[in-house]
Amino acid sequence: MKTPLTSLAGLDLLTSAVIVLDADSCIMYANAAAESLLGSSFKALTHQKLSDLFLNGDELLDVFEQAVAHQFADKRQDLTLERSGRDALHVHSIVTALDNPDSPVLIELRENVQQLKLDREERMLDQSKANKELIRNLAHEIKNPLGGIRGAAQLLELELPERHLKELREYTQVIIKEADRLQTLVDRLLAPHRLPHIVGDVNIHEVCERVRSLMVAEFPQGLTIKRDYDLSIPEFRGDKEQLIQAVLNIAHNAAQALSERIKSGDAEIVFRTRVVRQMTLAKVRYRLALDLHIIDNGPGIPDEIRHRIFYPLVSGRDGGSGLGLTLAQTFVEQHLGAIECESRPGCTDFRILLPLP
Repeated sequence: MKTPLTSLAGLDLLTSAVIVLDADSCIMYANAAAESLLGSSFKALTHQKLSDLFLNGDELLDVFEQAVAHQFADKRQDLTLERSGRDALHVHSIVTALDNPDSPVLIELRENVQQLKLDREERMLDQSKANKELIRNLAHEIKNPLGGIRGAAQLLELELPERHLKELREYTQVIIKEADRLQTLVDRLLAPHRLPHIVGDVNIHEVCERVRSLMVAEFPQGLTIKRDYDLSIPEFRGDKEQLIQAVLNIAHNAAQALSERIKSGDAEIVFRTRVVRQMTLAKVRYRLALDLHIIDNGPGIPDEIRHRIFYPLVSGRDGGSGLGLTLAQTFVEQHLGAIECESRPGCTDFRILLPLP
């Protein structure tokens, strides 16, 4: 006797994907969440073998055969299901053997959000390391000839004839000033590779208050900086100056993005601190972690650079060096933490996560 599909209609209310297979491992039912997860309609899925949907479908077929043979009542495992021309699915699967020969197996799939987050973090770390290594090598290659150019310009200035000194000195000064400007840029490119000086305990609220005082001094009118602190957060070992610089770079970027709102007097930046439990950072599980948010009510990050904002020399404004967020990311990573960003018009939220003792 076939299982009536009407008896399974209630499964459409579930947020996890549910698939019922017949004795030939073909799909005879898929709920709405399964349609969404697999990116296909129920009509298109019906009578397809589940294993044919994925490049590594043999894994599911093996589990199906074990279920049909009643080798278990239910089996739970994490799977990465490869799909042709599409992103792989990271899921937690629960395979249940049913007492019905016509529909012997029910499979529940839940997208593994934590695995997706870890994969995204790993890709970001790899890209960040590659970009920073490239920039560091370029900066070293530029630094030496730059000093030679500046020195030659100074010597040339000393050799200029007195009668032409005033008009020709203007050109040598341009060379010297531009060489100094490039030297400053090179020094900033190399700065992130300085290891943190772990000189004492850091109170994150002292860091936030120092940044707040600097921002208020620079933007005394039109910008409100709000505090939303969890004062129970413990101190941790770290480089206070590096963390001040990281938070300042993010806050300063936010203020520059808020220029129009500052003129109208309704610009706002919020410093929010919380504690999160059981947080994984760079593949290491920590019992406690600091969760610092720097939130602004600006226009949001442009779509074309949203996924590249931590890359060196990527800037969303004219005249920006594109190094502020790169430095912030590097300093946070040197403290074994991570930095994330979510942005939409009216709300940009930078999140700094750091392990706590």
